[in-house]
Amino acid sequence: MKAYMVFDIGGTYIKYAVMNETGMKLDSGKVPTPLEGLEEFLKKTSEIVTRYRQSYDFQGIALSSPGAVDVKSGYIGGASAIPYIHGVPMADLIREQTGLDVSIENDANCAALAEGWLGAAKETDYYICIVIGTGIGGSIVMNHTILRGASLHGGEFGYMIMGDPLQRNPLYSTWSKAASTHALVEEVESRKLLAKGTLNGEDVFRLAEGGDSIAKESIAQFYKKLAVGIYNLKYTLDPKKILIGGGISKRPEVIEGINQELRQLKDEVSTLDITVSACQFDNDANLIGALFHYLSTKKMTALSISDRDLRE
Repeated sequence: MKAYMVFDIGGTYIKYAVMNETGMKLDSGKVPTPLEGLEEFLKKTSEIVTRYRQSYDFQGIALSSPGAVDVKSGYIGGASAIPYIHGVPMADLIREQTGLDVSIENDANCAALAEGWLGAAKETDYYICIVIGTGIGGSIVMNHTILRGASLHGGEFGYMIMGDPLQRNPLYSTWSKAASTHALVEEVESRKLLAKGTLNGEDVFRLAEGGDSIAKESIAQFYKKLAVGIYNLKYTLDPKKILIGGGISKRPEVIEGINQELRQLKDEVSTLDITVSACQFDNDANLIGALFHYLSTKKMTALSISDRDLRE
C-alpha cells in the first residue's frame, strides 16, 4: 500500500505516523526524543521507517521540526530544546539513511498548513495562525503558502513590542513576555507570592473558576493584551481569518474572552469587525501539515519539470 512516513520532532517525544495522501493516519506512535545526539536520532527514525516498510510502500518522508527551517536546503537554523538538530543538513541525512525523498518544515508552519488543508481555515486563501504557549509564535499563510520573510522569521508575532518603547529596555515588553500563557502563569504566581513553577495554565483557570480574584483579574488582563496584538496584526496584515492555537485555545471561554475585548476596540476610527477562531487540530496538526508540505513540494517539483519539458 502506498503511504508516507511522517515525523513530528519535539523536545520530549518524536511523534510519527504512517499516512495516506488524504491525511488519514494508518498507524502512529511516539518514542522519546534521544538525548544522546544526532547519531542516535538518525538511528531511531531509520528503525521506525524500516519497521513499517514491511507493510507499506513509502513514497517519501515528511518532517515537522522546531527552529528556523530552510525548506530548500533542509537545514534547521535557530535554536530549540534539541541542540543537535541545528546546523546540519537534516533532510539529506535522513535521505541517506533511508533512501527515501525527504521534506522538512517548521512545526508552527506545519500546524498552520494543516488548518488550511483540512481544518478551520479550509477554503480560506489568506489567514494567520497565532500559537499561544510558552511564547507567542505563528504563521502567515497565503494560497496555501507560508510567507517566510527574508530571514525566515515571518510569523514571529511574539517579538512585537507592546509596551512603552521609551523605557530602558523595550524588549522586556514584547507580546510573548506580556501575553503568553507563561506570562499569565508568572503574573498570578507573583501576585499570589508563590514560587515560580508552582502553577500552570490549567491551574490558573481552575483558580478563576473557583472565584479567585487574582486569577480572574489576571485572565481579564490577559485577554486585553492578546486583543491589542491581534488588533495590530489585523490592521497590518488584514487576513481573512485569524486562528488561535496552543493548548489554551481549546478553552471556549478564551476565544470568547478575546473576541469580547476585540469588540471593545471597535470605534468610529477602527471600524473593522475583528474576530478570532480556534484552530481545529491539536496533537496531530504538525503531522498533517508536514504531509501537506511534502505533497505540495512534490507537486511543485512535478510542475517545474513539466514546464521545462514543454520549453525544451
